[in-house]
Amino acid sequence: MTSPSTTEDTVDVDLGGRLVSVPRGGMFDRYRMDAPLDEVAAMPGVPGVDFFRTLPKTQVQSPIGTTRTPNFYYAMASARLTMLAPSRAIRARIPSELAPLEIAPGLGLVSVMFFRYDVCDIDFYTEAAVGVAVRPARHGGRGIADLASALANDHLHSYVLSLPVNTEIAQVRGHDGYGFPKWVTDLQVSIDSTRTSAHIANDAGGTDVAFTAPTPAQKNFTSGARVSTLTSYTRRDGAWHSTLNQTNLLTTGTSLFPRGFELTVGEGRMADALRSLKPLRTIRFDATTSAQAALHMPVPFSVGSAR
Repeated sequence: MTSPSTTEDTVDVDLGGRLVSVPRGGMFDRYRMDAPLDEVAAMPGVPGVDFFRTLPKTQVQSPIGTTRTPNFYYAMASARLTMLAPSRAIRARIPSELAPLEIAPGLGLVSVMFFRYDVCDIDFYTEAAVGVAVRPARHGGRGIADLASALANDHLHSYVLSLPVNTEIAQVRGHDGYGFPKWVTDLQVSIDSTRTSAHIANDAGGTDVAFTAPTPAQKNFTSGARVSTLTSYTRRDGAWHSTLNQTNLLTTGTSLFPRGFELTVGEGRMADALRSLKPLRTIRFDATTSAQAALHMPVPFSVGSAR
């Protein structure tokens, strides 16, 4: 799919006292997070809506005002590069209440991720992230058990260091509503069956991070057959919260110890975050050309000391 025109007409909407511009007549302008699923199913590019029929939305009060949750992503693509990194470097960048998820003593996992949301409750946008895998908060068991459980249940826990986006509504909702380190920049993401590429601009218009790679061979899954979950921890107004994201993988593929990719770490906030983690070796590349997701609003969470 191609991205919407940057010259399209916009309308201002209030998010917890902040005015942001969204496309006039777009998803958010028309439906305010409550799009009728039958209408969405008829939209170009949407592979179906069965996944969302079992996830009823609820109205909640939040720092961005009254909203409905989850936020639905009806058609999206994503890519994730997973690297080994020293646990010491990871610990230096995460709050003391969290601990790295280790795959071996002294070795944790770092991810660079790219997302393209073609049909979404808050309209088209792109996103990138640098994050680390962490042990489930307040879990006192052995680390190897946490790793085995995460892999077996396809449920990872994470802490995000940087999360640039390319639209104002995504930044305000993500930062004010969820507590994520989001900012707006020029951010291009393309993921198809042959090639995956991304470019994140820095404040000066140069390269923060760029990536290109052959897309791994894709395999199709029926809706609901492969649903992964991710719990992210954030602090908002001094209090800890956990955010659940459920992803319905429809067409995806993986390369272990991938070759032929180019990761450019330039100058900028995302590049600084990645360098600080001192990644050692790339062990996996996942690319998903078709997926759907439900991002729930954060809930308060009790987090104890992990160190």
